[in-house]
Amino acid sequence: MSKKKIGIIIVVAAVLVAAAGGGAWYLKENSGGNSADKVYVESVASLTSSASGVQNRYSGVVEAQESWKVNKEAEREIKEVFVEEGDMVEEGDPLFEYDMDDVKAELKQAELDLEGMQNEITDAQTQITQLTKERNSASSDEKYQYTADIQEKENSIKQTEYNIESKKAEMEKKQETIDNAVVTSKLAGVVKSINNNSSNDIMSGEDSSYMTVLAVGDFRIKGTVSETNVQMLSEEQPVLLRSRVDEEQTWTGTISKIDTQNEESGNNEEGGVYYESGSGMEKATKYPFYVTLDSTEGLMMGQHLFIELDQGQTAEKEGIWLFEGYIVQEEETSYVWTADAGNKLEKRIVELGEYDENMGQYEILSGLTEEDLIAFPMEGLYEGVTAVTNAEEVDYTSPLYNQEGEEGGEEGMDSEEGEEAQMFEDGEVPSDGEVPSDGEMPIEDEFSGEEDSSSEDEFSEEEDSSIDDESQGDNGGGKLAQ
Repeated sequence: MSKKKIGIIIVVAAVLVAAAGGGAWYLKENSGGNSADKVYVESVASLTSSASGVQNRYSGVVEAQESWKVNKEAEREIKEVFVEEGDMVEEGDPLFEYDMDDVKAELKQAELDLEGMQNEITDAQTQITQLTKERNSASSDEKYQYTADIQEKENSIKQTEYNIESKKAEMEKKQETIDNAVVTSKLAGVVKSINNNSSNDIMSGEDSSYMTVLAVGDFRIKGTVSETNVQMLSEEQPVLLRSRVDEEQTWTGTISKIDTQNEESGNNEEGGVYYESGSGMEKATKYPFYVTLDSTEGLMMGQHLFIELDQGQTAEKEGIWLFEGYIVQEEETSYVWTADAGNKLEKRIVELGEYDENMGQYEILSGLTEEDLIAFPMEGLYEGVTAVTNAEEVDYTSPLYNQEGEEGGEEGMDSEEGEEAQMFEDGEVPSDGEVPSDGEMPIEDEFSGEEDSSSEDEFSEEEDSSIDDESQGDNGGGKLAQ
Protein backbone atom coordinates (compact mmCIF):
# COMPACT_ATOMS: atom_id res chain seq x y z
CA MET A 1 0.00 0.00 0.00
CA SER A 2 1.46 3.39 -0.93
CA LYS A 3 2.27 6.09 1.62
CA LYS A 4 -0.45 8.30 0.12
CA LYS A 5 -3.03 5.56 0.67
CA ILE A 6 -1.94 5.17 4.28
CA GLY A 7 -2.37 8.88 4.87
CA ILE A 8 -5.81 8.79 3.31
CA ILE A 9 -6.97 5.93 5.51
CA ILE A 10 -5.69 7.76 8.57
CA VAL A 11 -7.54 10.94 7.62
CA VAL A 12 -10.75 9.03 6.97
CA ALA A 13 -10.44 7.15 10.24
CA ALA A 14 -9.67 10.38 12.10
CA VAL A 15 -12.94 11.99 11.09
CA LEU A 16 -14.89 8.84 11.99
CA VAL A 17 -15.35 9.77 15.65
CA ALA A 18 -16.23 13.36 14.88
CA ALA A 19 -18.83 12.21 12.39
CA ALA A 20 -20.34 9.48 14.59
CA GLY A 21 -22.41 11.77 16.80
CA GLY A 22 -23.88 13.82 13.99
CA GLY A 23 -24.38 11.12 11.39
CA ALA A 24 -28.06 10.48 12.05
CA TRP A 25 -28.89 14.20 12.12
CA TYR A 26 -27.02 14.81 8.89
CA LEU A 27 -28.85 12.04 7.06
CA LYS A 28 -32.23 13.32 8.28
CA GLU A 29 -31.57 16.92 7.30
CA ASN A 30 -29.62 16.17 4.08
CA SER A 31 -31.31 13.15 2.54
CA GLY A 32 -30.82 14.71 -0.84
CA GLY A 33 -27.06 14.90 -0.39
CA ASN A 34 -24.71 17.78 -0.93
CA SER A 35 -22.76 18.56 -4.06
CA ALA A 36 -19.65 19.39 -2.02
CA ASP A 37 -19.57 15.93 -0.46
CA LYS A 38 -16.98 13.60 -1.90
CA VAL A 39 -15.46 10.44 -0.48
CA TYR A 40 -12.23 8.72 -1.37
CA VAL A 41 -12.41 5.15 -2.71
CA GLU A 42 -9.73 2.65 -3.67
CA SER A 43 -9.68 -0.75 -5.28
CA VAL A 44 -10.26 -3.93 -3.31
CA ALA A 45 -7.05 -5.32 -4.87
CA SER A 46 -4.93 -2.56 -3.31
CA LEU A 47 -6.49 -3.18 0.12
CA THR A 48 -6.00 -6.94 0.05
CA SER A 49 -2.32 -6.95 -0.93
CA SER A 50 0.07 -8.94 1.27
CA ALA A 51 1.40 -5.78 2.94
CA SER A 52 -1.99 -4.29 3.87
CA GLY A 53 -3.69 -4.32 7.23
CA VAL A 54 -2.96 -2.82 10.64
CA GLN A 55 0.34 -3.86 12.24
CA ASN A 56 2.40 -2.40 15.05
CA ARG A 57 5.84 -1.56 13.74
CA TYR A 58 9.17 -1.14 15.47
CA SER A 59 12.46 0.10 14.13
CA GLY A 60 15.40 -2.28 13.85
CA VAL A 61 18.98 -2.31 12.65
CA VAL A 62 21.21 -5.16 11.45
CA GLU A 63 24.17 -5.74 13.76
CA ALA A 64 26.74 -8.45 14.40
CA GLN A 65 25.49 -11.55 16.15
CA GLU A 66 28.14 -11.04 18.82
CA SER A 67 30.48 -8.30 19.93
CA TRP A 68 33.45 -8.49 22.30
CA LYS A 69 34.44 -5.49 24.40
CA VAL A 70 38.06 -5.67 25.59
CA ASN A 71 38.64 -3.85 28.87
CA LYS A 72 42.15 -2.58 29.58
CA GLU A 73 43.68 -3.32 32.97
CA ALA A 74 43.78 0.07 34.67
CA GLU A 75 47.20 -0.46 36.32
CA ARG A 76 48.87 -1.61 33.09
CA GLU A 77 50.34 0.38 30.25
CA ILE A 78 50.02 -0.62 26.61
CA LYS A 79 53.39 -1.47 25.05
CA GLU A 80 52.22 -2.05 21.46
CA VAL A 81 48.96 -2.17 19.47
CA PHE A 82 48.95 -4.59 16.56
CA VAL A 83 45.67 -3.57 14.85
CA GLU A 84 43.83 -0.47 13.67
CA GLU A 85 40.12 0.37 13.53
CA GLY A 86 38.51 -1.44 10.60
CA ASP A 87 41.05 -4.29 10.52
CA MET A 88 39.72 -7.82 10.07
CA VAL A 89 41.01 -10.30 12.66
CA GLU A 90 40.75 -14.04 13.13
CA GLU A 91 40.28 -15.83 16.43
CA GLY A 92 43.65 -15.89 18.19
CA ASP A 93 45.15 -12.93 16.33
CA PRO A 94 47.12 -10.52 18.59
CA LEU A 95 45.40 -7.22 19.29
CA PHE A 96 47.77 -5.44 21.67
CA GLU A 97 50.50 -6.12 24.25
CA TYR A 98 50.93 -4.85 27.81
CA ASP A 99 54.26 -3.49 29.06
CA MET A 100 55.51 -6.24 31.41
CA ASP A 101 58.83 -4.73 32.57
CA ASP A 102 57.50 -3.93 36.06
CA VAL A 103 55.87 -7.34 36.44
CA LYS A 104 59.03 -9.14 35.37
CA ALA A 105 61.00 -7.18 37.97
CA GLU A 106 58.42 -8.08 40.64
CA LEU A 107 58.65 -11.74 39.64
CA LYS A 108 62.44 -11.65 39.92
CA GLN A 109 62.21 -10.19 43.40
CA ALA A 110 59.64 -12.80 44.39
CA GLU A 111 62.02 -15.54 43.27
CA LEU A 112 64.74 -14.08 45.52
CA ASP A 113 62.30 -13.87 48.42
CA LEU A 114 61.31 -17.49 47.89
CA GLU A 115 64.94 -18.60 47.87
CA GLY A 116 65.53 -16.69 51.13
CA MET A 117 62.56 -18.38 52.81
CA GLN A 118 63.76 -21.82 51.75
CA ASN A 119 67.20 -21.00 53.25
CA GLU A 120 65.45 -19.99 56.47
CA ILE A 121 63.83 -23.42 56.67
CA THR A 122 67.15 -25.17 56.04
CA ASP A 123 68.82 -23.12 58.80
CA ALA A 124 65.98 -23.83 61.22
CA GLN A 125 66.14 -27.57 60.52
CA THR A 126 69.91 -27.53 61.14
CA GLN A 127 69.38 -25.73 64.44
CA ILE A 128 66.70 -28.22 65.49
CA THR A 129 69.11 -31.10 64.82
CA GLN A 130 71.80 -29.43 66.93
CA LEU A 131 69.41 -28.56 69.75
CA THR A 132 68.11 -32.13 69.83
CA LYS A 133 71.66 -33.49 70.29
CA GLU A 134 72.40 -31.00 73.07
CA ARG A 135 69.12 -31.77 74.83
CA ASN A 136 69.98 -35.47 74.92
CA SER A 137 73.14 -34.78 76.93
CA ALA A 138 71.69 -31.98 79.09
CA SER A 139 70.48 -32.26 82.68
CA SER A 140 66.80 -32.68 83.50
CA ASP A 141 66.42 -29.00 84.41
CA GLU A 142 67.95 -27.87 81.06
CA LYS A 143 65.93 -30.25 78.86
CA TYR A 144 62.77 -28.15 79.28
CA GLN A 145 64.45 -25.10 77.78
CA TYR A 146 65.85 -27.12 74.88
CA THR A 147 62.39 -28.52 74.14
CA ALA A 148 60.91 -25.03 74.10
CA ASP A 149 63.58 -23.80 71.67
CA ILE A 150 63.01 -26.78 69.35
CA GLN A 151 59.23 -26.14 69.28
CA GLU A 152 59.84 -22.51 68.47
CA LYS A 153 62.02 -23.49 65.50
CA GLU A 154 59.42 -25.99 64.28
CA ASN A 155 56.68 -23.31 64.44
CA SER A 156 58.96 -20.96 62.54
CA ILE A 157 59.39 -23.59 59.83
CA LYS A 158 55.63 -24.05 59.51
CA GLN A 159 55.08 -20.30 59.19
CA THR A 160 57.83 -20.04 56.58
CA GLU A 161 56.34 -22.99 54.65
CA TYR A 162 52.98 -21.16 54.60
CA ASN A 163 54.70 -17.99 53.37
CA ILE A 164 56.41 -20.01 50.66
CA GLU A 165 53.07 -21.34 49.38
CA SER A 166 51.64 -17.81 49.34
CA LYS A 167 54.70 -16.53 47.52
CA LYS A 168 54.44 -19.32 44.94
CA ALA A 169 50.78 -18.43 44.29
CA GLU A 170 51.80 -14.79 43.89
CA MET A 171 54.54 -15.77 41.46
CA GLU A 172 52.16 -17.94 39.46
CA LYS A 173 49.82 -14.98 39.01
CA LYS A 174 52.67 -12.76 37.92
CA GLN A 175 53.88 -15.39 35.48
CA GLU A 176 50.33 -15.77 34.14
CA THR A 177 50.17 -12.00 33.68
CA ILE A 178 53.43 -12.11 31.73
CA ASP A 179 52.22 -15.05 29.66
CA ASN A 180 49.03 -13.12 28.82
CA ALA A 181 50.79 -9.87 28.02
CA VAL A 182 49.62 -10.20 24.43
CA VAL A 183 45.80 -9.97 24.23
CA THR A 184 44.40 -12.04 21.36
CA SER A 185 40.98 -11.90 19.72
CA LYS A 186 38.36 -14.32 21.04
CA LEU A 187 36.39 -14.23 17.80
CA ALA A 188 36.72 -13.61 14.09
CA GLY A 189 35.51 -10.17 13.19
CA VAL A 190 36.35 -6.55 12.58
CA VAL A 191 37.94 -4.07 14.99
CA LYS A 192 35.14 -1.56 15.43
CA SER A 193 36.83 0.88 17.82
CA ILE A 194 39.99 1.57 19.83
CA ASN A 195 39.68 3.96 22.76
CA ASN A 196 42.99 5.70 23.39
CA ASN A 197 41.47 8.15 25.87
CA SER A 198 42.90 6.85 29.14
CA SER A 199 40.99 9.49 31.10
CA ASN A 200 37.61 8.30 29.86
CA ASP A 201 35.00 9.08 32.47
CA ILE A 202 32.86 6.00 33.04
CA MET A 203 30.23 8.10 34.80
CA SER A 204 29.65 10.01 31.55
CA GLY A 205 27.76 7.00 30.18
CA GLU A 206 30.19 6.49 27.30
CA ASP A 207 31.58 3.09 26.37
CA SER A 208 34.65 2.66 28.60
CA SER A 209 36.01 -0.44 26.87
CA TYR A 210 39.48 -0.12 25.32
CA MET A 211 38.67 -2.05 22.15
CA THR A 212 35.53 -3.51 20.53
CA VAL A 213 35.53 -6.40 18.05
CA LEU A 214 32.37 -7.23 16.07
CA ALA A 215 31.86 -10.81 14.96
CA VAL A 216 31.53 -11.62 11.27
CA GLY A 217 29.12 -14.14 9.83
CA ASP A 218 25.53 -14.33 11.03
CA PHE A 219 23.67 -11.13 11.83
CA ARG A 220 20.99 -10.36 14.36
CA ILE A 221 18.50 -7.49 14.52
CA LYS A 222 18.45 -4.98 17.34
CA GLY A 223 15.05 -3.32 17.73
CA THR A 224 13.69 -0.67 20.09
CA VAL A 225 10.34 -0.64 21.87
CA SER A 226 8.83 1.98 24.17
CA GLU A 227 7.72 1.24 27.72
CA THR A 228 4.12 1.76 26.59
CA ASN A 229 4.35 -1.15 24.13
CA VAL A 230 6.97 -3.49 25.59
CA GLN A 231 4.26 -5.73 27.06
CA MET A 232 3.13 -6.55 23.51
CA LEU A 233 6.39 -8.40 22.89
CA SER A 234 7.61 -11.71 24.31
CA GLU A 235 10.62 -13.93 23.80
CA GLU A 236 10.29 -16.73 21.22
CA GLN A 237 7.67 -14.63 19.40
CA PRO A 238 7.93 -14.88 15.57
CA VAL A 239 8.43 -11.59 13.74
CA LEU A 240 8.48 -10.32 10.18
CA LEU A 241 11.14 -7.85 9.02
CA ARG A 242 10.68 -5.53 6.04
CA SER A 243 13.19 -3.52 4.07
CA ARG A 244 12.61 0.22 4.46
CA VAL A 245 13.40 0.66 0.77
CA ASP A 246 11.30 -2.19 -0.68
CA GLU A 247 8.59 -3.42 1.71
CA GLU A 248 7.96 -6.48 -0.43
CA GLN A 249 11.43 -7.70 0.58
CA THR A 250 11.02 -9.51 3.89
CA TRP A 251 12.85 -11.77 6.34
CA THR A 252 11.60 -13.82 9.27
CA GLY A 253 12.99 -14.39 12.73
CA THR A 254 12.24 -14.84 16.43
CA ILE A 255 12.59 -12.46 19.36
CA SER A 256 15.47 -13.88 21.40
CA LYS A 257 15.77 -11.27 24.14
CA ILE A 258 13.90 -8.23 25.51
CA ASP A 259 16.35 -6.20 27.60
CA THR A 260 14.19 -4.22 30.03
CA GLN A 261 17.14 -3.89 32.40
CA ASN A 262 18.94 -1.45 30.11
CA GLU A 263 17.35 1.67 28.72
CA GLU A 264 18.16 2.51 25.13
CA SER A 265 20.72 5.34 25.12
CA GLY A 266 20.55 8.35 22.84
CA ASN A 267 20.58 12.11 23.17
CA ASN A 268 18.33 12.91 20.24
CA GLU A 269 15.15 14.18 21.83
CA GLU A 270 13.30 13.95 18.51
CA GLY A 271 13.83 10.21 18.45
CA GLY A 272 11.71 9.52 21.50
CA VAL A 273 8.21 8.14 21.84
CA TYR A 274 5.69 10.42 23.53
CA TYR A 275 2.42 9.69 25.30
CA GLU A 276 -0.19 11.79 27.04
CA SER A 277 -0.37 11.68 30.83
CA GLY A 278 -2.15 13.70 33.47
CA SER A 279 0.73 16.17 33.49
CA GLY A 280 0.89 16.55 29.70
CA MET A 281 3.03 14.95 27.04
CA GLU A 282 5.81 12.80 28.48
CA LYS A 283 8.63 10.92 26.80
CA ALA A 284 8.47 7.14 27.16
CA THR A 285 11.52 5.09 28.02
CA LYS A 286 12.77 2.85 25.22
CA TYR A 287 14.28 -0.62 25.60
CA PRO A 288 16.30 -2.75 23.16
CA PHE A 289 15.16 -6.17 22.00
CA TYR A 290 16.92 -8.66 19.74
CA VAL A 291 15.77 -10.88 16.87
CA THR A 292 17.47 -14.08 15.73
CA LEU A 293 17.07 -14.41 11.96
CA ASP A 294 16.03 -17.52 10.04
CA SER A 295 18.14 -16.31 7.11
CA THR A 296 20.55 -13.39 6.66
CA GLU A 297 20.69 -13.50 2.85
CA GLY A 298 20.51 -10.04 1.35
CA LEU A 299 21.14 -8.17 4.61
CA MET A 300 23.98 -5.72 5.25
CA MET A 301 25.61 -4.57 8.49
CA GLY A 302 23.91 -1.38 9.68
CA GLN A 303 20.83 -1.82 7.46
CA HIS A 304 17.63 -0.41 8.95
CA LEU A 305 14.40 -2.43 8.89
CA PHE A 306 10.79 -2.39 10.01
CA ILE A 307 9.86 -5.09 12.56
CA GLU A 308 6.32 -6.49 12.80
CA LEU A 309 4.88 -9.38 14.77
CA ASP A 310 4.40 -12.23 12.31
CA GLN A 311 0.66 -12.88 12.25
CA GLY A 312 0.52 -14.44 8.82
CA GLN A 313 0.27 -11.16 6.93
CA THR A 314 2.48 -12.48 4.12
CA ALA A 315 0.66 -15.80 3.75
CA GLU A 316 -0.96 -16.25 0.35
CA LYS A 317 -4.74 -16.64 0.65
CA GLU A 318 -7.14 -17.66 -2.08
CA GLY A 319 -10.01 -15.32 -2.81
CA ILE A 320 -10.69 -11.90 -1.33
CA TRP A 321 -9.84 -11.20 2.34
CA LEU A 322 -10.91 -7.71 3.42
CA PHE A 323 -9.99 -5.81 6.58
CA GLU A 324 -13.01 -5.89 8.88
CA GLY A 325 -12.99 -2.10 9.30
CA TYR A 326 -14.37 -1.75 5.76
CA ILE A 327 -17.34 -4.04 6.46
CA VAL A 328 -20.57 -2.83 8.09
CA GLN A 329 -22.50 -5.59 9.85
CA GLU A 330 -26.14 -5.04 10.78
CA GLU A 331 -27.96 -8.01 12.26
CA GLU A 332 -28.05 -10.65 9.50
CA THR A 333 -26.73 -8.34 6.77
CA SER A 334 -23.18 -7.28 5.89
CA TYR A 335 -22.32 -4.61 3.32
CA VAL A 336 -19.58 -2.30 2.08
CA TRP A 337 -19.75 1.17 0.56
CA THR A 338 -18.99 0.72 -3.14
CA ALA A 339 -18.71 3.10 -6.09
CA ASP A 340 -21.19 2.26 -8.85
CA ALA A 341 -20.67 2.69 -12.61
CA GLY A 342 -21.52 6.40 -12.26
CA ASN A 343 -19.00 6.95 -9.46
CA LYS A 344 -21.74 7.29 -6.88
CA LEU A 345 -21.58 5.55 -3.54
CA GLU A 346 -23.95 2.66 -2.87
CA LYS A 347 -24.38 -0.10 -0.31
CA ARG A 348 -23.23 -3.46 -1.66
CA ILE A 349 -24.38 -6.58 0.19
CA VAL A 350 -21.51 -9.07 0.66
CA GLU A 351 -21.43 -12.67 1.85
CA LEU A 352 -18.82 -13.31 4.56
CA GLY A 353 -16.84 -16.51 4.98
CA GLU A 354 -14.06 -17.33 7.44
CA TYR A 355 -12.57 -14.77 9.84
CA ASP A 356 -8.80 -14.37 10.40
CA GLU A 357 -8.54 -13.13 13.98
CA ASN A 358 -4.82 -12.35 13.77
CA MET A 359 -5.19 -10.16 10.70
CA GLY A 360 -8.68 -8.86 11.43
CA GLN A 361 -9.89 -9.93 7.96
CA TYR A 362 -13.05 -11.53 6.61
CA GLU A 363 -13.18 -13.78 3.58
CA ILE A 364 -15.56 -12.30 0.99
CA LEU A 365 -17.45 -15.14 -0.65
CA SER A 366 -19.56 -13.00 -2.96
CA GLY A 367 -20.56 -9.40 -3.65
CA LEU A 368 -17.12 -7.93 -4.44
CA THR A 369 -14.41 -8.23 -7.03
CA GLU A 370 -10.82 -7.03 -6.81
CA GLU A 371 -11.64 -4.26 -9.33
CA ASP A 372 -14.43 -2.76 -7.21
CA LEU A 373 -13.76 0.59 -5.53
CA ILE A 374 -14.80 0.89 -1.88
CA ALA A 375 -14.78 3.59 0.81
CA PHE A 376 -14.02 3.43 4.52
CA PRO A 377 -17.44 3.29 6.24
CA MET A 378 -17.44 6.50 8.28
CA GLU A 379 -20.71 7.49 9.92
CA GLY A 380 -22.80 9.87 7.86
CA LEU A 381 -22.17 8.29 4.46
CA TYR A 382 -25.20 8.10 2.21
CA GLU A 383 -25.97 6.52 -1.14
CA GLY A 384 -25.34 8.86 -4.02
CA VAL A 385 -22.34 10.74 -2.60
CA THR A 386 -19.65 11.31 -5.23
CA ALA A 387 -16.78 8.77 -5.13
CA VAL A 388 -13.29 9.89 -6.19
CA THR A 389 -10.00 8.05 -6.55
CA ASN A 390 -7.89 11.19 -6.04
CA ALA A 391 -7.73 12.11 -2.37
CA GLU A 392 -6.93 15.73 -3.22
CA GLU A 393 -10.46 16.11 -4.59
CA VAL A 394 -12.00 15.45 -1.18
CA ASP A 395 -13.14 18.61 0.61
CA TYR A 396 -12.91 17.90 4.33
CA THR A 397 -14.61 21.20 5.08
CA SER A 398 -17.83 20.00 3.46
CA PRO A 399 -20.92 19.30 5.63
CA LEU A 400 -20.27 15.55 5.48
CA TYR A 401 -17.09 15.97 7.50
CA ASN A 402 -18.36 18.77 9.74
CA GLN A 403 -21.67 17.53 11.11
CA GLU A 404 -23.39 19.39 13.96
CA GLY A 405 -27.01 19.38 15.06
CA GLU A 406 -29.52 18.87 17.81
CA GLU A 407 -29.24 15.09 17.68
CA GLY A 408 -25.52 14.95 17.02
CA GLY A 409 -22.43 17.08 16.79
CA GLU A 410 -20.38 18.03 19.77
CA GLU A 411 -23.43 18.41 22.03
CA GLY A 412 -24.72 15.00 21.02
CA MET A 413 -21.55 13.16 22.02
CA ASP A 414 -20.82 12.07 25.55
CA SER A 415 -17.69 13.47 27.17
CA GLU A 416 -15.54 10.44 26.38
CA GLU A 417 -16.51 10.41 22.69
CA GLY A 418 -15.99 14.15 22.52
CA GLU A 419 -12.48 13.85 23.94
CA GLU A 420 -11.59 11.12 21.44
CA ALA A 421 -12.95 13.16 18.55
CA GLN A 422 -11.02 16.22 19.66
CA MET A 423 -7.87 14.13 20.03
CA PHE A 424 -8.09 12.97 16.42
CA GLU A 425 -9.02 16.42 15.16
CA ASP A 426 -5.86 17.73 16.81
CA GLY A 427 -3.83 15.14 14.90
CA GLU A 428 -2.86 13.06 17.93
CA VAL A 429 -2.95 9.28 17.70
CA PRO A 430 -3.16 6.90 20.70
CA SER A 431 0.25 5.42 21.48
CA ASP A 432 -1.12 2.29 23.13
CA GLY A 433 -1.41 0.45 19.82
CA GLU A 434 -5.06 -0.54 20.48
CA VAL A 435 -7.67 -0.51 17.72
CA PRO A 436 -10.72 1.30 19.15
CA SER A 437 -14.05 -0.41 18.76
CA ASP A 438 -15.42 2.33 16.53
CA GLY A 439 -13.10 1.44 13.69
CA GLU A 440 -10.31 3.98 14.15
CA MET A 441 -7.02 2.75 12.79
CA PRO A 442 -3.91 3.17 14.96
CA ILE A 443 -0.39 3.92 13.85
CA GLU A 444 2.47 2.27 15.71
CA ASP A 445 6.14 2.80 15.04
CA GLU A 446 9.17 3.14 17.26
CA PHE A 447 11.66 5.35 15.48
CA SER A 448 14.86 6.74 16.95
CA GLY A 449 16.83 9.68 15.79
CA GLU A 450 19.76 7.38 15.00
CA GLU A 451 17.77 5.38 12.49
CA ASP A 452 16.63 8.44 10.62
CA SER A 453 20.28 9.08 9.79
CA SER A 454 20.95 5.58 8.48
CA SER A 455 22.93 5.24 5.28
CA GLU A 456 20.45 2.85 3.75
CA ASP A 457 17.32 4.86 4.52
CA GLU A 458 18.28 8.36 3.49
CA PHE A 459 14.91 9.95 2.80
CA SER A 460 14.72 13.26 1.01
CA GLU A 461 13.24 16.28 2.80
CA GLU A 462 10.10 15.91 0.70
CA GLU A 463 9.70 12.26 1.71
CA ASP A 464 10.21 13.10 5.39
CA SER A 465 7.57 15.78 5.10
CA SER A 466 5.22 13.31 3.46
CA ILE A 467 5.65 10.81 6.26
CA ASP A 468 5.03 13.45 8.91
CA ASP A 469 1.83 14.56 7.19
CA GLU A 470 0.60 10.99 6.85
CA SER A 471 1.23 10.11 10.48
CA GLN A 472 -1.08 12.96 11.53
CA GLY A 473 1.29 14.51 14.02
CA ASP A 474 2.37 11.24 15.59
CA ASN A 475 5.63 11.60 17.52
CA GLY A 476 6.88 8.09 16.98
CA GLY A 477 3.86 6.47 18.61
CA GLY A 478 2.87 4.36 15.64
CA LYS A 479 3.08 3.34 12.03
CA LEU A 480 0.42 1.77 9.82
CA ALA A 481 1.62 -1.37 8.01
CA GLN A 482 1.72 -0.81 4.34
